[in-house]
Amino acid sequence: MSDINMTPLIDVMLVLLVILLLTAPLLGGRIALRLPRVAATPQAAAPGALVLELPRDGRIVLDGRDVPRQQLRQRLHALAAARPQAELRIRADAAVPYGEVARVMAAAQASGLTRLGLVTQPAAASAPAR
Repeated sequence: MSDINMTPLIDVMLVLLVILLLTAPLLGGRIALRLPRVAATPQAAAPGALVLELPRDGRIVLDGRDVPRQQLRQRLHALAAARPQAELRIRADAAVPYGEVARVMAAAQASGLTRLGLVTQPAAASAPAR
């Protein structure tokens, strides 16, 4: 009577199990990021630079004047037509959501302003830790 030898089948199954156990963590798709903290040196304001401020209260201030959210693209488009090489410096409060900053940057780029900068506070002059 002939018996089936199960040893090779068990070996193959164990090899497949080891491969599965080794590759399963790699298939998770999660990437843990720790973004770097750097102290940037302040740069002098470029002559003719536009300043767009996003204070904590939700207003949009462009060169010292409040701008309604609905008119932001039109104002930026007019400024870009008048000064196509102008630099737009965005000063956003730390409490302003990142999505709002991204929307303002997208509106600036859609208006034709391609030189964008984010204004930060130097690390040495930062607010005291709480």
